[in-house]
Amino acid sequence: MVGRLSKLLLILTLLHALSYGRGQFGVELVRRLSPETSPDVQEEAVRQLIQRVVGVHASASFVVEVNKALDLRSYQISLQENGKVLIVGWDGVSVCKGFHYYLKYVLNKDFEWFKAQIELPENLQLPNVTVRSTSASPIIYYQNVCTWSYSFVWWNIEQWRRHIDWMALMGINLSLAPNQEAVWQDVYTELGLSDKEIDDHFAGPAFQAWQRMGNIRGWAGPLPPAHRRLQQLLQQRIVQAQRELGMSVTLPAFAGHVPVAMRRIFPNASYSVAQRWNHFPDPYCCNLFVEPSDPLFQQLATMFLRRVVNTYGSNHVYFCDPFNEMQPRVADPGYMRATAKAIYNSMREVDGKAVWLLQGWMFLKTDYWKDQLIEAFLTAVPLGRILVLDLQSEQFPQYQRTFSYYGQPFVWCMLNNFGGTLGMFGSARLINSGIGAGRSMINSSMVGVGITPEGINQNYAMFSLTLERAWSADDLDLSSWFDHFTLARYGVNDTRLFQAWQLLRSSVYDFHGLQRMRGKYVLNRRPGLNLKPWIWYNASKVNEAWELLLSAKHVVPLEDDRYGIYEHDLVDITRQFLQLSIDQIYVNLKSAYRKSQLTRFQYLAGHLQQMLDDMERILASSAHFLLGNWLEDAKQLAPSLDQRPIYEFNARNQLTAWGPNGQILDYASKQWSGMVRDYYKPRWNIFLDAVTLAMQSNCPFNATSFKQRVANEIELPFSNLTHVYPTKPVGDTWLISQDIYIRWNSYAKDTEFLHNNRLKLSLKKSTAQHRNHN
Repeated sequence: MVGRLSKLLLILTLLHALSYGRGQFGVELVRRLSPETSPDVQEEAVRQLIQRVVGVHASASFVVEVNKALDLRSYQISLQENGKVLIVGWDGVSVCKGFHYYLKYVLNKDFEWFKAQIELPENLQLPNVTVRSTSASPIIYYQNVCTWSYSFVWWNIEQWRRHIDWMALMGINLSLAPNQEAVWQDVYTELGLSDKEIDDHFAGPAFQAWQRMGNIRGWAGPLPPAHRRLQQLLQQRIVQAQRELGMSVTLPAFAGHVPVAMRRIFPNASYSVAQRWNHFPDPYCCNLFVEPSDPLFQQLATMFLRRVVNTYGSNHVYFCDPFNEMQPRVADPGYMRATAKAIYNSMREVDGKAVWLLQGWMFLKTDYWKDQLIEAFLTAVPLGRILVLDLQSEQFPQYQRTFSYYGQPFVWCMLNNFGGTLGMFGSARLINSGIGAGRSMINSSMVGVGITPEGINQNYAMFSLTLERAWSADDLDLSSWFDHFTLARYGVNDTRLFQAWQLLRSSVYDFHGLQRMRGKYVLNRRPGLNLKPWIWYNASKVNEAWELLLSAKHVVPLEDDRYGIYEHDLVDITRQFLQLSIDQIYVNLKSAYRKSQLTRFQYLAGHLQQMLDDMERILASSAHFLLGNWLEDAKQLAPSLDQRPIYEFNARNQLTAWGPNGQILDYASKQWSGMVRDYYKPRWNIFLDAVTLAMQSNCPFNATSFKQRVANEIELPFSNLTHVYPTKPVGDTWLISQDIYIRWNSYAKDTEFLHNNRLKLSLKKSTAQHRNHN
């Protein structure tokens, strides 16, 4: 009874604070965290961005101004008497958001990941519009700590420059700057660790995100010291470019994880051994966690953070995740309170204005993180000094059960991708309604919206939708939004294109279940007889959308790279059809095995192999689906030629074994040309041959023997191969797609061996599974 009364009093206190906080937290946070970049510098940065996007000549038609007298995070658009468009914004990002609005909704031209430049006609007379807009989200956040390893890992400054332009145009004003290895190298060296001890701790370049969070150590290393310095210089340039546009960046703070060699330097300190993560063996797991109550924690935390601030400057916001997919040693509210307080105090000692950015991902483990533990952890920090990322709000929101994070401000986030895997997937309706629900919840402490994918370069419509919904105070009309998305994407008003995207909106982009989608489709999973493919939509809609896209070839203009975007989408939807069809063939293969139908099994096996060949062909026709680009970018990043093998190993291992012995096998798999031919298809060939032999011999399929063979012959050796793959597309996308469409749609009508027994989970069943999982 006393416990319930205490909780009620806490909630009442929080409700009182939130009556003030909801309206002020976001505004105060933005003002506190905004860079001190002068309006003149921001204006020049925006002018340079506009030149990069539309060219020097066309950029002269736009006049920009940063005016702090405007409402926070707002912009105004008007046409001057001289025919130029004037865009005034509260900061550089707001001006960029206004510029993007004019491009997309006035000129019907969009800017995205695969389209970094826009062509405007030479003598274009700019339309006269008057627009005033204020963001409903003081904070629009972007990035997951994993994005830096799954998508950004091999980028150079030119790639980053284009991406920062995109971020500003989308209105994003807060992101991460996680690079820290060079700083730690200095700290560890000063403390007395040897070069070897430091090398043994740092993971390879493709796995640093998990080393930073304490999940692994040393795997795929050594990390060259030159790499640490070069990445620090690169991040300095990234941070400078972001701040010049008015963006804020979040810097790393000390979370407690240190090398095992720290015991040699500080043998009397209080440590706990990190939990073994995903079965990683001893050389690569289980580093030390310095107990926050030990004086060493504060010493290391302040020593590290001061160097971070000196290296990168500061916007007074620091990210720190002590228990990301790691269980604390004791489930005690007092321990949680002391841990959170120690972490925040270490930030405050270095920066009196410090705000702690926390990923709320750890709270999804509800069997451990009970309400009293979350409450103790969050309320140990002064109200408004911790900013929580509700990391997957569209599917597993935590802000509701935590009473709006016990009054601490939070950001509603979409997390629709894991590992950078491919596959059309999204929850358009849930995103649209969920953001509004988060804002309107009684005494909500929501201060922004974010996108937190583990990987990018797929499902762009979902990212664009979420970021526009973040700016909008009201729900979007999804049908109208997708129609205009299509118009701005292809530059043509065509019913077939509109219908295609409406079909995708109501199918692949209408997921609303509780299944944990991780991009593991039958195609790119290790074969076996126990896979259970499922879909959440009517597959015929994908087929119909594909047919409509094919029929619209001649209406898509060639200029402004519209046809290039069309070809990308055609590859993606053909890939999706083949992915679904392989699922269907697999289900029939299992049926044939169970019924001992050898002839049927062999017939289906031949078609699956042919379908994998077609998948390779269509993927090879687009530069955005090539393994070669990933591998070459990795090798180019190596500081020297002799270190290129380490980088290629990292790039290959992340896509496949993800560890020394397949610890997270296929988690970051990619449906790319090269991967299908040399990794997925060989695995399937071994599997199909083994099952065929078992059926011919009238013996059970030996799954254990197959797993050992496929691991030793395909999965583990792939990381060490050095075959060079193309970096340029091969073949005509439309002709290849059309050929695949005709052949496989004809085949689908053959019911002699292919039956309609596709697996599909109901929402009711998936809900039960989720509850059992937790």
